[in-house]
Amino acid sequence: MWSSSSFLAFSPPPKLSLLSSSSYHQKVQTFLCFTQNHSSTVGISFSKRHLNLSIITLLFNGGFLLDKAKSMAESGDLQRYTDSKDGFTLLVPSSWPKVEKAGANVLFEEPEKRSNNIGVVVSPVRIKSLEDFGTPQFVADKLINAEKRKESTKEAEVVSVGERLGQVYEFEYKIDSTRGGIKRVFSAAFVSSKKLYILNVVHSDSPENPLASSTRVLLEQVLHSFDALPLT
Repeated sequence: MWSSSSFLAFSPPPKLSLLSSSSYHQKVQTFLCFTQNHSSTVGISFSKRHLNLSIITLLFNGGFLLDKAKSMAESGDLQRYTDSKDGFTLLVPSSWPKVEKAGANVLFEEPEKRSNNIGVVVSPVRIKSLEDFGTPQFVADKLINAEKRKESTKEAEVVSVGERLGQVYEFEYKIDSTRGGIKRVFSAAFVSSKKLYILNVVHSDSPENPLASSTRVLLEQVLHSFDALPLT
């Protein structure tokens, strides 16, 4: 997973599950039309009251997760790691130690479960930007096909594809493997100063022990923090 050879062979953030304003508005209209019965004023009032409670709960839960993610970073659960030699920076969980691993420029592992990890690979390239590889979707297709070719992979699928600031490609995908079971992978890539930078954030996500919402928010913060250091 930490080799960039498959990536080199190629010749915005998963978000919280909150309803968008248009989707929410449509659902409210449908709900009100369905309950519009002039002979059941009490029933309509009761439904509206439950609808308002649902809206408040939805907004509260969304705000709670965002506030929780912010507090994680501010309370020290995330800390800034900067590699001045290779020229990149990102946030990492403060409790995850840095370990040595062949093929990775840097790797951090969760102490309780070392298969949950954050790694960065840096390789020299001749191109100036990822656009020379192709669009984010094109790169995602190549990436997932490379995963599917591995003997240990039973199933792999792309969940989402994005582009940040017009220069960083971000991907989310799931892998079911004979090595470690089902995993969720958040990946980011960019090119800077003729170097290809690839971040992989790997976490278990099995039906028996699914990825918690708070953990997902934390890992997405790691993903979105990955960037090149400013040129001096």
